Amino acid sequence: MIFSSHKPKPKESDGIIHVLVVDDSAVVRQVMQGILGADPKIKVSVAADPIIALAKIEKDPPDVVITDLVMPRMDGLAFLRKIMEERPLPVIVCSEVAHRRTEDAISALELGAVEVIKKPKLGVRDFLNESALMLIDVVRSAAQAKLTPAPFLPVAPRYTADVVLPLGPAPKPQPGGDKIIAVGASTGGTEAIREFLQAMPPNCPGIVIVQHMPEVFTRAFADRLNRDCAIRVKEAADGDRIGNGQALIAPGNHHLLVHRSGSAYIAQITAGPLVSRHRPSVDVLFRSVAKSVGSHAVGVIMTGMGNDGAQGLLEMRNSGARTIAQDEASCVVFGMPKEAITRNAVVAVVPLRRLAETALKMAASDHQGS
Repeated sequence: MIFSSHKPKPKESDGIIHVLVVDDSAVVRQVMQGILGADPKIKVSVAADPIIALAKIEKDPPDVVITDLVMPRMDGLAFLRKIMEERPLPVIVCSEVAHRRTEDAISALELGAVEVIKKPKLGVRDFLNESALMLIDVVRSAAQAKLTPAPFLPVAPRYTADVVLPLGPAPKPQPGGDKIIAVGASTGGTEAIREFLQAMPPNCPGIVIVQHMPEVFTRAFADRLNRDCAIRVKEAADGDRIGNGQALIAPGNHHLLVHRSGSAYIAQITAGPLVSRHRPSVDVLFRSVAKSVGSHAVGVIMTGMGNDGAQGLLEMRNSGARTIAQDEASCVVFGMPKEAITRNAVVAVVPLRRLAETALKMAASDHQGS
């Protein structure tokens, strides 16, 4: 099938986000329809396989597509590639978290998928409730990534980093010690992080990263970056030392914190509630860096929907760290950086191609406050 060349339909006047769910499981389609359909600002249609979905896209183009990777008649990667070549749309990959599929999930992100998420588990009330919140947020995020932003949609109350790491009176960081670069990203962040890390020299400061991504996928993401970059990249483990020439990526479904032990900085991996609707949360990482590293740190906030990381970046700046935001033109979604800029948490705003250079210059300078 070749899509016609007519222009995509404009968004509906009432601001409804039209989501097409593509999955060969009737149960999954029903659950996804129930979760998303509970939001009055989301309209859901379904397709049992990519061939049916392509016909529906041709007749009534959705705002967002959610698709599995393993389906009959056409696999998810081929489906995604066809969409991106013939009628680009925001696509969310919703897949079972299985080790044998992680490489496919990373490939989907490289082909243009805006997010990779886990399928909601059935029969576990708390997990399903968390999945509903995250799934709706991801759909909003994907819709926002279009040229015509999605309308404002009310959001549920969110936990702050206090539930994982109380702010309290922060101890003054000890003098000396290595520099650390802390990075937070969400929608569009996988490719932004890749470009950022590929620009890092082998002797760069230690880097800690939160990218909103499900568990298991973060290890495959880190492994692939490790092959592509001059520095060592790995999924963070509890107790890892944060040293020059390496980047640690927060494992999915766990918060990453930095604490100081003598002259060394150590990664701490912990569970806990969703913070700003995320686990891992950028706010949790940035707060821990503010408390443990202070003026020896550089904070970088990249493309992403929502406000996770904005408060933490402000705390980093208040602790004496230098802080950077990715500019609007190079962001897939200018949500997280914009919120950080609005809160006066940012010292510099630069395009993606200059983020690494700027962070390295800041880390190399002697800085004791902004």
